Amino acid sequence: MIYHLLLLIVLSCISIPASGKDLPAYKLYNAAGKEVSYRKLYKKAKKADIIMFGELHSNPIAHWLRLELAKDLLKSTDLVLGAEMFEADNQQALDDYLHGSIDAAGLDSLARLWPNYSTDYAPIVNLAKKHEIPVIATNIPRRFASMVYKQGDFTVLEQLDDKEKAWIAPLPILFDPELPQYKKILDMDDDHGSPELVKAQAIKDATMAHFILLNYRPGHTFLHLNGTYHSDFHEGIVYYLKAQYESLHIMTISTVEQENVHRLKDEHEGRADFIICVDEDMTKTH
Repeated sequence: MIYHLLLLIVLSCISIPASGKDLPAYKLYNAAGKEVSYRKLYKKAKKADIIMFGELHSNPIAHWLRLELAKDLLKSTDLVLGAEMFEADNQQALDDYLHGSIDAAGLDSLARLWPNYSTDYAPIVNLAKKHEIPVIATNIPRRFASMVYKQGDFTVLEQLDDKEKAWIAPLPILFDPELPQYKKILDMDDDHGSPELVKAQAIKDATMAHFILLNYRPGHTFLHLNGTYHSDFHEGIVYYLKAQYESLHIMTISTVEQENVHRLKDEHEGRADFIICVDEDMTKTH
């Protein structure tokens, strides 16, 4: 009897961290900074027309949670995926892979895959392949965004031929330099922020919104993968979506990293409808 009692005490001590505190990898919050459950996020996601999943590109929790959300949405809705990580001129290669015409090595040779594709994006692309879900390459070819950055003007894109123009948002480009998130770019550290960089960001946002709307299907849920800055505070891509279709039900998700995940910092409130708050010590994927 005494032995069993001592064993129970020892096991109890082992299960409690030395600090006496829980060590969650992440917590979920709503826009007001109130902690919420994944169940609530999922219930809202099922009702959305478009979900903007803002990630930190090297954060494994965001990649994992996005994959789990996609799996759950498959149970309740017809899903379409879209991704910043694929550029519009790589759509054919992506389709060929999804349809089995080429293998993973073929996709790697034909498309400009991100360095962390195999760890962070291949799982959700393979999920789409398994369930025959469309994956839309929404981003502007980087060479065209670079043209805007170097020239500081959208009109440089007029020189593209018709085939190339099919890979960008229709010209002329709607642009509001007074959007708060664009103005923040000008205040970037090390003098990296510039009006040219803002316009390069805007052409990406406009193009991604264009391809989302081009491929959105009523009655479906469009889950879009993008960096947080492209949809934070309902700006960026969301601004361009709403400019064309105000009635769309768009749900936004953002990812932030904090030293303490038990309370969302004030600066992150309102960043998105749901905020994934991850411990800043979390291992990075690249």
